[in-house]
Amino acid sequence: MEATLHALGEILVQAIPTFFLVLLLFLYLRSMFFKPLERVLAERSEATEGARKKASEALDHAQAKAAAYEEKIREARNDLYREQEEVRRKWREDQIAQVAAARQSADAAVKEAKAQITADANQAKATLAGNSQSLADQITNAILQRRPV
Repeated sequence: MEATLHALGEILVQAIPTFFLVLLLFLYLRSMFFKPLERVLAERSEATEGARKKASEALDHAQAKAAAYEEKIREARNDLYREQEEVRRKWREDQIAQVAAARQSADAAVKEAKAQITADANQAKATLAGNSQSLADQITNAILQRRPV
C-alpha cells in the first residue's frame, strides 16, 4: 500500500507543472479572451436593450400621435356634422318660410278668385235680371200678338 501511495505521490508531483500550466492557461484565457468577450456581449446586450427601449418609446409615441390624430379627426367630423345639421335646419326653415309664403299667396289668389267669381256671379245675376225683364216683355208681346218668337 505504501508503494501505491508513493506512486500516487510521484504522479501528483509530476502533475503539479501541468496543473500550473492549466491554471496559467485558464487565467490567461480568462483575461485575454473571456473578459473582452463578456464585455462585448454586455455592450451588445445594452445596445439591444437600448434599441428595444427606443423602439418601445417610439411605438408609444406613435400610438399617442395616432390617438391624437384620431381625436382630431373625430372632432373635425363632429364639427362637419354640426355644420351640415345647421345647414339642413336653415334649409328646412327656408323651405317652411317658402311654403308659408306660397300658402299665403295661394290663399290670396283663392280669395281674389272667389271675389272675382262673386263679382262675376253678381254681374251675371244683374245682367240676367235686366235681360229677364226684356225677355219677359218680348214673350208677353209675342203672346199678345200671337207671333212666333
